[in-house]
Amino acid sequence: MEISVLQAIFIGLVYYLGNSTWLAGVGYYTVYRPLVNGFLVGAILGDPVTGAIVGGTINLMYLGFISAGGALPGDPCLAGTVGTALAIASGLEPEAALALAVPIGLLGTLIWFGRMTVDAIFVHWADAYAEKGDTRGVAFMNLVPSQIFLFIISFTPVFLAALYGPSAVAAAIGYLGKNVLGTLIVIGGMMPALGIAMNLKAIFKGDNRAYFFLGFFLSVYLGLDIVAVGIFGAIAAFVHMQFKKGGVEDGREA
Repeated sequence: MEISVLQAIFIGLVYYLGNSTWLAGVGYYTVYRPLVNGFLVGAILGDPVTGAIVGGTINLMYLGFISAGGALPGDPCLAGTVGTALAIASGLEPEAALALAVPIGLLGTLIWFGRMTVDAIFVHWADAYAEKGDTRGVAFMNLVPSQIFLFIISFTPVFLAALYGPSAVAAAIGYLGKNVLGTLIVIGGMMPALGIAMNLKAIFKGDNRAYFFLGFFLSVYLGLDIVAVGIFGAIAAFVHMQFKKGGVEDGREA
C-alpha cells in the first residue's frame, strides 16, 4: 500500500497533536497513546480496525510507561504513529510492527530532548518580557515559538517516515527474507509481556494481588473474555471498598 502525500500530512499532524498543548492537555492523555493514535492513523489509511489492533499491541509495551523527572525512556506516540503506518502500508503482522515500533520509540527521545533544550531558550526570552511587565510578550513566547518549533521537529520526521518509510521497509523485508520477518514476529510477541510485567510491578501490592489471581482464574478456568473479567473485577473492587469503608467507620465509632 502506498501512502499519499495528503495521508502523510495527516499522520504527521496526529503526532504533532499528541505532543502539543492545543487540546488543553487532552492530547497527552489520548492522542499520545498508541491505542488512540494507532486508531487515528488506521482511519487515515482507511483501515481503523487494523490501526486499533496494531496500536493496541504497541500500547502493551508501554503499559508501565512513566516519564519521571523529565526523563523519557521511549516515545509511545512516535512508536504508535509511525509503527502503525508502517504496519498497515507494508502489510506487517502486529507483532512484527511492535518489533519495529520499539526502536522507533527510542528515536523519539531525540525529538523530546531536542524540544526541551530549545524550549529553554524561549523561557529565558519570556523572563525578559516578564521583567518589563509585558504579559502579552510572556504569553506569546510561551505559545507561538515553542509550538512552531514543536511542529517542525515532530511533523517533519513523521511526514517523511510515513511517505517514504513503507517502501523502504517492504524492500528491506523482501531483501532479508521471511526468516527475518518471522524473527521480528517472535520478538514482538514477547514484548507485550515486558509491558505487562512493568505494570504488574507497580500494582502488584497489598490487596491488589488478590485481583490479579481472581482475573487469572476467571479467564483460565471459566473461559471468560476480558470484558467479562473486567466487569467481575469492577464488582469485586466495589464490594471490597464498601467493606473497607465500613471497617474504617466502625473503627472510628469504637
